[in-house]
Amino acid sequence: MQPQQPISVQKRKDPFGFLIIDKPAGITSHDCVNRIRKAYGIRRVGHGGTLDPAVTGVLPIALGNATRLLTFLPTDKTYKGIIQLGKKTSTDDLQGTIIHQCAWPKLNKKSIELSLENFKGSIQQIPPQVSSVHLDGVRAYKRVNKGEVFALPKRTVVIHRLDLISWNQKKGQIEVSIHCSSGTYVRSLARDLGDSFQCGGCLATLRRTQALGFFEHEAESLPEKTDQTCSVNKLNLIDPLKVLTQLPCLKLLSEKEERYWKTGRNLESIKTKDSYIKSQNDLDTDFIIIIDRGGEMVGIGTFIDQSIIKPKLVFNAIR
Repeated sequence: MQPQQPISVQKRKDPFGFLIIDKPAGITSHDCVNRIRKAYGIRRVGHGGTLDPAVTGVLPIALGNATRLLTFLPTDKTYKGIIQLGKKTSTDDLQGTIIHQCAWPKLNKKSIELSLENFKGSIQQIPPQVSSVHLDGVRAYKRVNKGEVFALPKRTVVIHRLDLISWNQKKGQIEVSIHCSSGTYVRSLARDLGDSFQCGGCLATLRRTQALGFFEHEAESLPEKTDQTCSVNKLNLIDPLKVLTQLPCLKLLSEKEERYWKTGRNLESIKTKDSYIKSQNDLDTDFIIIIDRGGEMVGIGTFIDQSIIKPKLVFNAIR
């Protein structure tokens, strides 16, 4: 087997790739998945990174076997949002019921930037009560809907970057850009920032500009309900090989090797793991993409030593 650079996959019978949707406000991420599922006429459709109904922006959607690749994509995300001071709500955003309201203090950009410093790096954060976080096996928002009173535990999240864009003293609104780890709630950040000014706060608007390595300029409009099939044909289905560029690739060169792979047997590479890492800018990874003789991605393997590759994810396996 010879190491190969990624090459374009041949057309498959079933869709295989990623759609980057610019989610509009007012619908759920699941609504977007259902619309794409109906437009393509397939069941296997999934999304990466749930967006609240009021939030807009980048929503990666995977089709076919690409749904199994979502866990191999980078998990950090970026947002632009507006935080409203002087209001505390049941959901930590303006969609909730106002539970406290007061005037905000006189602030300037310097004082706000100093406060933002306290929320950068690895921090402890309590998710919103109305969230999808599991508590004893039940999602928090479902417990809220039943009228239950409970406390969610703190979680460690990472805020890589938190920059002030603008401050409107008259409206009490802080506009920020955020680069954060998976699991970070911007609604919680808005709440806690408001508390730091002793006036409360909540999220007014939010737009995701990057998720799973996909960016705002790549996002396309969601197909309309009335013309799904026609609209979906205009969408750009992104080849997974163009996305998983952080992983090395190995091309199978014989029918025997393909049969070994599809039946879950280990492969032996003539090139060592360290050689792959060196060729990928010293990326330290155990994973490697496997491509068949026809140029199709047939799965992902993992090195179990320097030259033996064990199947981790096999597409169209033979039992």
